[in-house]
Amino acid sequence: MTNHTHVVVTPSEGYELSKILHSWKSYTSNRINALIGRSGRLWQEESFDHVIRSEEHLVEFIDYTENNPVVAGLCDSPEDWPYSSARFR
Repeated sequence: MTNHTHVVVTPSEGYELSKILHSWKSYTSNRINALIGRSGRLWQEESFDHVIRSEEHLVEFIDYTENNPVVAGLCDSPEDWPYSSARFR
């Protein structure tokens, strides 16, 4: 996505989602800012997380996540998006 990202993740035991997100945001903002020659905040502070309570719910979230670039008009099918897990399933 051009202005946000979607990720379906299960933290390993002993790891907190908030710390994982902080690490992702810190690393990617530093790399992106370096690549485009800017500094400062890149990501919004908040994030949306959701507890997935069933296999059916997991499938719905994965489908939503993988179809997001298609809905945004960035590709014709989920498998075409280079950053998607869809091409591996």
